[in-house]
Amino acid sequence: MKLNFSRGMYHGIPIALGYLSVSFGFGIKAVQSGLSVLAASLISATNLTSAGQAAGVDIIALGGGIIEMILVQLTINIRYSLMALSLSQKLDGNFTAPHRFAAAYGITDEIFAVCSAQKERLRPSYMYGMILVAFLGWVTGTAIGAAAGELLPPSLSSAMGIVLYGMFIAIIVPPARKERSVLAVVAAAAGISCLFRYVFTEVSGGFAIIISAAAASVLGALLFPVKDEEAEE
Repeated sequence: MKLNFSRGMYHGIPIALGYLSVSFGFGIKAVQSGLSVLAASLISATNLTSAGQAAGVDIIALGGGIIEMILVQLTINIRYSLMALSLSQKLDGNFTAPHRFAAAYGITDEIFAVCSAQKERLRPSYMYGMILVAFLGWVTGTAIGAAAGELLPPSLSSAMGIVLYGMFIAIIVPPARKERSVLAVVAAAAGISCLFRYVFTEVSGGFAIIISAAAASVLGALLFPVKDEEAEE
């Protein structure tokens, strides 16, 4: 058990280092939106999703309602449910229901990728070790960024806050270069978002995200349908 936990921590170190720098940008963004260092840190500790946190802070800053917040988080974070279902096929017999619920808390894109790459069955201790290190990196970076945001001059804070968006771009660009479908969906989402930003300004930011994501996804499904492998055979 200890060996698996240590191995999980070891595999989680690169993730934690990446989270440390990215969450620094979120911490600054949260403070700029009027949140305290403690509030920003609690958000990172209870909601491990960079895109969801960024969108949530925007909704809070704009005075959005709880229904809007729920729908935005559901739209952005539903992919984690799909990741959890995928990983459930790799779990060993020690993963009882309580362990599954506990591990599901820490599933992120990066942790999912590392766990999926493992050849052997996943044990609870391995995932807990990885989640713990990644969690510490994410929350620590948020706290440091939020504290720095309160001390740094506004011009420098704004410049540092772009780190979070740099991560989003880094995630999008590689698959968009390989697949036209990804590029089309990203471009459609960006175009629709611009319409809400400059034309349909009466629509709140949270609902603009929901509509943009849903519309771009539907457009991508219509233009680039996934071929049925059974039909091809």
